[in-house]
Amino acid sequence: MNKPLALYTDTEFLKHETGGFHPENPDRLRFIEPVIDSLAAEGAVRVTLCPPLSETELTWTHDSTHVALVKTACRKGPTSLDADTHVAPASWDAALRAAGAVVEASRKVLDGTYRRAFCAVRPPGHHAESDRAMGFCLFNNVALAAEALKREGLERIAIVDFDVHHGNGTQRSFWNDPAVFYASCHQYPHYPGTGAPEETGGKDAPQGILNEAMPAGAGDLEYLAWHMGPLAEALRAFGPQFLLVSAGFDSHADDPLAEHRLSTEGFGLIGRVLVDLAEELCEGKLVAALEGGYHPRALPEGLEAFLREL
Repeated sequence: MNKPLALYTDTEFLKHETGGFHPENPDRLRFIEPVIDSLAAEGAVRVTLCPPLSETELTWTHDSTHVALVKTACRKGPTSLDADTHVAPASWDAALRAAGAVVEASRKVLDGTYRRAFCAVRPPGHHAESDRAMGFCLFNNVALAAEALKREGLERIAIVDFDVHHGNGTQRSFWNDPAVFYASCHQYPHYPGTGAPEETGGKDAPQGILNEAMPAGAGDLEYLAWHMGPLAEALRAFGPQFLLVSAGFDSHADDPLAEHRLSTEGFGLIGRVLVDLAEELCEGKLVAALEGGYHPRALPEGLEAFLREL
């Protein structure tokens, strides 16, 4: 009998009191709650609340000074860490639980408790660098999960990022690490300005990064061609033992923060390709974490299509 998909979530967040509209707000999780509830009622997912990560574990990928800075800012908030990244007192617990969810989900998939997992968390993480919060991200959730898997003894971990924005923080974390392969397809040039095709890794991992820089207007055809072609080829060459996914739904045609044209069905097709690759290469071991996605209809619809394939 197939095990249900594990889905880690925590919706007990307070709205940031920074004034005005900000796209990365608690309503993002409220948009997707009906999807989660429906899938849980069908028995397709098992919902588990997030365990928080410890401050010590955050230093696996982040400088201790950065951790302390974020903690202090949250306690004194509401305030801003940069023009895009705002925090309030509740942000600290939210960030610890977001990182903790992806780490715990990865451990549970690794030990066979679950076959796959999706982490419906915020804030997102793939822009966060070792010493810098940016792009709505405080800590790099997926990078922390990769470090946790390395500590469990894995030697080859792959991260696939289909958020419309390049995951500069994840790339920087593993630029020179032969144990982690990072692949991203994203709008380019666009925020944060990184992710050019010639960015392929450091001297110890010269082919450890794969960037597909897509122009504005790219849609289902371009995304699927990359996932089924260059990405699949690179993953087969790398031979991952585990697949982590930065799942951004801001490449949808209706999302306000970029100019890609992915359809709702396209996210389901991406999910199917990634599941098939995980089955082929790493015994199905796959954990995905929510990154971007800011449209109140496109986010839940795209997520449902993706989760049904998982």
